[in-house]
Amino acid sequence: MAAIFKPSANLVAKLVLAGFAVLLISVVLLLWFGPRSDYARNVGLTFLQPVPFSHQHHVSGLGLNCRFCHTSVEASSSAGMPSTYTCMTCHSQVWTSAGMLAPVRESLAKNKPLAWRRVTDLPDYVYFNHSIHIAKGVGCSSCHGDVAQMPLTFKAKSLTMKFCLDCHRDPGPKLRSKDKIYDTHWHGGDETRSPDALLAEYRIGGRNLTDCSICHR
Repeated sequence: MAAIFKPSANLVAKLVLAGFAVLLISVVLLLWFGPRSDYARNVGLTFLQPVPFSHQHHVSGLGLNCRFCHTSVEASSSAGMPSTYTCMTCHSQVWTSAGMLAPVRESLAKNKPLAWRRVTDLPDYVYFNHSIHIAKGVGCSSCHGDVAQMPLTFKAKSLTMKFCLDCHRDPGPKLRSKDKIYDTHWHGGDETRSPDALLAEYRIGGRNLTDCSICHR
């Protein structure tokens, strides 16, 4: 009786099964690692904003301090966004007819705030307080990156639970002197004081910073 399948059919069957296995593994890996990737968390991505605001120009070029625009960062859970009046403090005098600033002028004329798109957003179930981090020696760039080098603002850190816990478990190396809090170029190696000295100065250590209620309330 003649063979129903050619000898090459075995090879084809093996290749099909191998291809299916590779496809299945790829799908599982994609479903597992995809949502955990920096891309899925928008790290490094810029968003369309009503005005192409440049931290690089305003911070590095003009020397503005973070608190000039983010006025509530030392007193509130939210750092605050600048009002149109803050922008017009300067732009009523300079670049008064610039096309890119038309939305700012329109915002002032209509008394309607600009609709900025949040870049570093946290889930609703996460509680974060800017003021306590500033008061305890954690600088802006630890979470936001070196914004002074960003022509357009992007999310520099993943801000995952692991990211936060890594710091809460060992905060010492992340702390800096008070005069360096708003230094966006700061790196751990720039700090001249020891982590233990900073922990003592900021009185950190008496509470378990990894307790669930710290961030989930």
